[in-house]
Amino acid sequence: MFTGLIETTGKVVSLEKKGEQATLTLHCPKLAQEAIIGESIAINGCCLTVTSATSERLTFDLLMQTLRVTSLGQLDSGKLVNMERALRAQDRLGGHFVQGHVDAVGSILDLSPKGQDHRLEIQLPSEIRRYCIPKGSLAIDGISLTIAELTDHSAVFWIIPHTIAETHLCDRKENDLVNLEADLLAKYVEQLIPHQ
Repeated sequence: MFTGLIETTGKVVSLEKKGEQATLTLHCPKLAQEAIIGESIAINGCCLTVTSATSERLTFDLLMQTLRVTSLGQLDSGKLVNMERALRAQDRLGGHFVQGHVDAVGSILDLSPKGQDHRLEIQLPSEIRRYCIPKGSLAIDGISLTIAELTDHSAVFWIIPHTIAETHLCDRKENDLVNLEADLLAKYVEQLIPHQ
């Protein structure tokens, strides 16, 4: 379980394809010094397990399912990724409940400066759109964001300078793919209400 509050960014060293699977290696000194093998860390909103650690690098194995349902298989060397360690029982929950289970992949339709802030518009596949409401939460590459505007096929967010500076959004552009995770509560409500 995560909060959607990004701790740091890491830089892709390599994404080595191994048949239908892959190994992802990140340069991330801040987390690498503290991480232990077997620990869960959300990478762009996808919960992965640390399989190898040095003082500056962490390595993760990506299964075929992970490559199929997330954008992680599209990562290139040098790209920034968002990183968040799993929530501890005594931590504050500052964002919203994020499982690290990606529901779908969308694309950036707009990421442009508006005054000191940025406007971010994300294309929403239908399997995510039904869980979205204005002022509701949506995890974009692991970042807990509040939906400011909702259209039939997209969601608009207003991004403060801190979020741009402290996440991979400083490295992203139009048409880039992003991992989407809908609000856990919305998914439970859907299951609990009888279908008409």
